[in-house]
Amino acid sequence: LLLDSGVRRGTDVVKALALGAKAVLVGKPVFFALATAGEMGVNQMFQLLEEEIRAAMALMGVNDVRQLGRSHIKLRFSGDVVYR
Repeated sequence: LLLDSGVRRGTDVVKALALGAKAVLVGKPVFFALATAGEMGVNQMFQLLEEEIRAAMALMGVNDVRQLGRSHIKLRFSGDVVYR
């Protein structure tokens, strides 16, 4: 399973991996960073994304993405709508 939609923050990556994604594709943030600051902007974007992923995992008590699972995600249901 690959996730390729709506990824903006490191927490989006962590949630996708916890829900079973094997990889998460990051599109728009790369293009925004490239348009704004070129190659340096893309490097900074990936650095920030990595920091956000590490911070989220640390707050969850997880040291490795392979430890992530559905138990790390809390879903709330209201009718046909899922709230995260």
